[in-house]
Amino acid sequence: MSNPIRLEGLLPGWEAPRSQERYLIGVLRGEGIGPEVIDVALQVLSECAVRMKVNFAIKTGGEIGLAALTKSGQVLTPEVEAFCESIFAQGGAVLCGPAGGRFVYELRSRFGLYCKISPVRPLKVLQDAGVIKPEARADVDVLLVRENTGGVYFGRWEEKRDKGDWLASHYFDYHREEVERVLQAAAGLALRRRKILTLVVKSEGLPSISRIWIETAQKIAENSSLRLRTLQVDHAAFQLIQTAQDFDVIVTSNLFGDILADGCGLLLGSRGMCYSGNFGKNGLAVYQTGHGSANDLANRNLANPIGQILSLVMMLEVSFGLADLGNSVRKAIEQTLQEGWRTADIAGKEHVIVGTKELGYKIRQTLKKIIP
Repeated sequence: MSNPIRLEGLLPGWEAPRSQERYLIGVLRGEGIGPEVIDVALQVLSECAVRMKVNFAIKTGGEIGLAALTKSGQVLTPEVEAFCESIFAQGGAVLCGPAGGRFVYELRSRFGLYCKISPVRPLKVLQDAGVIKPEARADVDVLLVRENTGGVYFGRWEEKRDKGDWLASHYFDYHREEVERVLQAAAGLALRRRKILTLVVKSEGLPSISRIWIETAQKIAENSSLRLRTLQVDHAAFQLIQTAQDFDVIVTSNLFGDILADGCGLLLGSRGMCYSGNFGKNGLAVYQTGHGSANDLANRNLANPIGQILSLVMMLEVSFGLADLGNSVRKAIEQTLQEGWRTADIAGKEHVIVGTKELGYKIRQTLKKIIP
């Protein structure tokens, strides 16, 4: 198992997690397949709590995304804002299901969740899943660090339509402070790992934006043991699939990180295996999957819940310091998959295809063997 991510000393106000009598988790169930995969993750957590004698307090917030937009005209409602504020104020973290519209952007902006980390650690048991050859994903262990509150997604845009003409414009920028703080976090993570930091830019296509990233990264890497390399985003996308073992920590802008993280779903075997954490100052954290609401799969018991379970594991490890508990869940997932139980997106001809609920049940049953 990989060593858990530690953020103390890398983000302002983050301290090493301390043992608590009760760990507070705020849940936003989301829409589409969100409620289904969230429910499975919480059932796994409940099994852990009983067997490891750890006390969790679970509080559930209101609707988010397009469901909230339909009812209130807002993807991030004042009610949900207040809910998250309360969870954070009490030292808790938020587990979030998928939601549509600009919900994730507004949530990140509202709470300053400027650093997103997407672990790319393919499970050995899933080397037969998906379209990537097993040797291309063997021993891959990458952290993709993405600037999360600036860039293209937080620019200014407008449209003008006049006499059949249609003009769409979009303006965005990056301040050095925005770039520097996420580069500092990525560099710190790399120094705790294999000391290889890959910066992804597009120098000719975005000259000024790329320059601020490159020069700031070079300054941070000076007089350190870091090996800094710079790749153009198109080449990086190719190399991530071709030779992912060469990467350790990748850092990049909002748009590029979003695209690369989705591509990494191929290495993991399915987008249903993707997960991430969004981090800000003073311990603020929201954990989510790397897939969307998948409304075509909603309420059909077809969705892969593992990405959501792993986002919960990331919360246990990073926000609460419960590495042993997280490790047990990871083992339960791998052993369950090794026994041949799979959802359709990661199944081969020799596997038994089960639904969302059934896979969750199998993982819980395996947990009972791991944690007697």
